[in-house]
Amino acid sequence: METLPLTLLVMTYNEAGNIGRCLDSVPFAAEKIVIDSGSTDETCAIAVSHGARVVHQDWLGFGPQRNFASTVAANDWILFLDADECLSPELLSAFASRLPKVMQSDAAGAILRREAWYLGAPMRWYKPMVGEKIARLYHRGRARWTDARVHESLRFDGQVEQFDAPFRHYYNPTLVHEQLKMLKYAELKAHDWLDRDRSPRLWEAPLVFVSTFFKDYILRRGFLDGARGYIVSHVAANYAVYKRLRYYEMRQNPESLDLADTVLKKHGLQRGE
Repeated sequence: METLPLTLLVMTYNEAGNIGRCLDSVPFAAEKIVIDSGSTDETCAIAVSHGARVVHQDWLGFGPQRNFASTVAANDWILFLDADECLSPELLSAFASRLPKVMQSDAAGAILRREAWYLGAPMRWYKPMVGEKIARLYHRGRARWTDARVHESLRFDGQVEQFDAPFRHYYNPTLVHEQLKMLKYAELKAHDWLDRDRSPRLWEAPLVFVSTFFKDYILRRGFLDGARGYIVSHVAANYAVYKRLRYYEMRQNPESLDLADTVLKKHGLQRGE
């Protein structure tokens, strides 16, 4: 595939095990930039060895960090991947035939599909991990990331294309990694609620667990993926409850804010502001 005037952006923090695969999966990008927030492993050195430029930026939160990354690109067209993601051969083929025309059009960007590998194998039925539609390709003058600390989204201003061939997400390598990430995401979400002075509504917790598990295990077809479908549904329900419990603690005991932040940083889980 020919080189295109497009910048690949990847945000990293201690992603030495993933970053090389991610960068190598986008051979057509004229520019590759890694936005690193202070890795203590070999992430930056590996990124450079795989052809990327490394830009340091202290963690701002997911939305602000992505918007900052867009400003340092040399090209208006941007492809954003997480370090544990990579393009599939099928999507590379689709890009080769369609992407140049999309980039020459007035389109604001494109919706891609993402498939996930979970507990060492691809998910086959669980809908959020099979063909999830997600915005990652855009013209920076026609799209912008929301400023949410977590669960940010890309807002388009114009026509949006779609590619059906998926890119791959190699999910957390172990449940330990997933639980640590859950702690970080819950902290970010709880801080968003704190900023908005949301009512704790702790009474929702039991209902939230049941409804979330039912949605993921039954409606989203997790049960068809066997034990892995049960695990992913249980973890999703547990996360939905935990962030509410944590928010309640923040409101009841403000001292827990700094105490939790210290523990998160100790384990390399930057919360960001």
